[in-house]
Amino acid sequence: MEPGEKRPSSTTSDGDRREEHTLKQGIAQDPASSPRLDKFKIARQLTDRAIKEKKIFSIYGHFPVVRAALRRKGWVEKFPVLPKGPLGAEDSGEGVPDHKCTEVKESQQVALEKAETIHDMMSRLVKNETPHLLWTIKRDAVDYHNLAGDQMLNHFGKTASFTTKIGLCLSMRSLPWYVQANPDSFFPRCYGLCTESEKQEFLDDFRRTAASSILKWVVSHQSCSSRSRAKARREEARDSDSGGRRDPELRGLSGQLVDAACRVCQAYLGQLEHEDIDVLDAAEELTEAEWQDLTQQYYSLVHDGAFICNSRNYLSQCQTLLRRIMSVSPQTEIDGLQNIWILKPAAKSRGRGITCMDRVEEILELVAAEQPPTKDSRWVIQKYIETPMLIHDTKFDIRQWFLVTDWNPLTVWFYKESYLRFCTQRFSLHNLDSAAHLCNNSIQRNLQNDSGRSPLLPGHNTWTSSRFQEYLQRKGRGAVWGSVIYPSMKRAISHAVRLAQDRVEARKNSFELYGADFILGSDFKPWLIEINSSPSMHPSTPVTAQLCAQVQEDTIKVVVDRKLDRNCDTGNFELLWKQPAVELPPFGGSDLCVQGVSVRKPRKQTLPIASFNFSAPLSHPRSSSALPGPARGPPRLAVQRGPRLKEEKVLSRLAQPGPLKRGCRKAGSTKAPAETELPACRCRPEDSKAPRSTLTEAPPTSHEDPNLCDRQPLAPALQSGDSTEGALCPSPRVTGPPSDLRAPCLVCQGPLPPTRPCKRCRSFCASVLQGATFVPLGGGRDGPWTL
Repeated sequence: MEPGEKRPSSTTSDGDRREEHTLKQGIAQDPASSPRLDKFKIARQLTDRAIKEKKIFSIYGHFPVVRAALRRKGWVEKFPVLPKGPLGAEDSGEGVPDHKCTEVKESQQVALEKAETIHDMMSRLVKNETPHLLWTIKRDAVDYHNLAGDQMLNHFGKTASFTTKIGLCLSMRSLPWYVQANPDSFFPRCYGLCTESEKQEFLDDFRRTAASSILKWVVSHQSCSSRSRAKARREEARDSDSGGRRDPELRGLSGQLVDAACRVCQAYLGQLEHEDIDVLDAAEELTEAEWQDLTQQYYSLVHDGAFICNSRNYLSQCQTLLRRIMSVSPQTEIDGLQNIWILKPAAKSRGRGITCMDRVEEILELVAAEQPPTKDSRWVIQKYIETPMLIHDTKFDIRQWFLVTDWNPLTVWFYKESYLRFCTQRFSLHNLDSAAHLCNNSIQRNLQNDSGRSPLLPGHNTWTSSRFQEYLQRKGRGAVWGSVIYPSMKRAISHAVRLAQDRVEARKNSFELYGADFILGSDFKPWLIEINSSPSMHPSTPVTAQLCAQVQEDTIKVVVDRKLDRNCDTGNFELLWKQPAVELPPFGGSDLCVQGVSVRKPRKQTLPIASFNFSAPLSHPRSSSALPGPARGPPRLAVQRGPRLKEEKVLSRLAQPGPLKRGCRKAGSTKAPAETELPACRCRPEDSKAPRSTLTEAPPTSHEDPNLCDRQPLAPALQSGDSTEGALCPSPRVTGPPSDLRAPCLVCQGPLPPTRPCKRCRSFCASVLQGATFVPLGGGRDGPWTL
């Protein structure tokens, strides 16, 4: 292997090269073969394999690193073949001899063969194939919604909720609903100036920040005289060549300014601590005129070099209020004294239109000048970090990459390497020029480095994160990177993507690389500024040429190699967040189980019994024989027939005597089988509209007790699945025969225990009538028995 040559990153590319070398050797031994035929056979072999393995890709834009990485892994690029130039006079053969035309054509063919690579041949072979990987600068370059399910794309849809300034500004306010985190702890407060309510919130914030800055001025100037402070400010302004405002005559401000500032801060603390809930009036708030006066005096104090008389008298009060504010507001430290805000277009990138301003009137005037606001002219105002960490008196920011391979479940990869971008001028709050405050490379690359800047900084204004860690190590703060900076950036990115999960189109087989910008505070705490959806991969500096190429190759490892091997090398990407899979509860729609007795639909509807009384054993209405009795002859049952015949069938079933064929014991007697007697019973049906039939009682026999059933209604027997419809009487007590006696069912004549329903027709035996008693019919205890 030649020095400096990169080792292939996969076994597939090794096999392809070995096969290509073998094919070349085999064809070279054939004297009839040509270089073009040799190249075409190799291209056909590699293309067929790529089509079989679904390794066709297309790139829209200039991404040479991605193209080379995919080709090394056996992928074939599909791109349109550029049309060849028009033939000239020599090419057409006009006015040129035939042998000259042949020589010209052959020379041009050789030139084309030399210029055409094997990848160009492979590209033509897959011109009718569907690419399985699409890499574009913007998502709109392809028909996003008509992609096949197995096609990979390096973009997601609807990511504006965290990749635009206005989207990130509004989304951060809902962060506490997703995770237990305060966005003010890592994201500078921000407002969208496209509505009147947002403008008012910004105005209130600006005024509160001005009031707290007055308290900070008192604390910071306790040991400094006003005149010496003004002199120092004038010298600093001259050194920085700001070309800004000239200090007016120094004038002293009344202590009432501090009192008003303390009132504002006290009211603000009451809001944060919810002490203003029961306040009915706003007497403690300042009027609009008082606010105007406080703002102008604040400008004179901070920007024009004025001073407060007897500021020492307010030192203790100001320190107490500032400590309370810092305990509830994590951004008090970055506010500083100047109250500088950074104004950004809501939907623009690369630092276009960004300015730093410190006067609220100028900010609102600039925003109001563009009416009505359009999508590209909307403004976002964000608090500027006035106390950043500086390296050799120069401001810098950090570009950090992260990769999202899936939104459901959310899967985020964090890149271990990053780089720093320096400004071209020294940092100064009295010079609001973009060259000293905006670290974006799109702005700084068009500027010249300041001659007064430290020569220790590189001329290309970039550092790797490894170089930055060495700098911290020399300063004695080497542990800060691993304990504060790196984990805080990971936490901020994790929060930002989790709150946007519900808004992004979670398309499978898509992925996207993002670039986040951080600024470190004086306490090394990183603050998230913005997130870019298409970070620049242009090798503008030696640092970006190395890192941007490396991050693109590692992206291919994560999104391509890891689909086949979950344990493959992912380069410098580490898994930041993998959302745990949520197990859905089992769907029990088809597995419902109901325990109990099923309700069957009756096969034959019957009418309820209207009323009946028994004073003697019943006989079948159509039979001339009556139940035998010991003293009298057979009883007679007079039945008044109704107009319906179904009622007679019901009565005949109830009064039909039947022998105890399977339910009684025989004592060796050959007498006639025992017959069942039913005592007199009255039962009132619930349905009064049902047709009724009248039963005429026969004279009672001598062995009957007429009081046996007169007081008790008929039990809820006869609950048959075939004929039960009316309301029946409650179950009675049963006395009489042994437990093993089986009386016949009066409905189906089947064997039936005294207290259980019939297994055949689900009816109750007449023996369960309350008060019914079994009476032996002369056969002794062993039977036969009757009621």
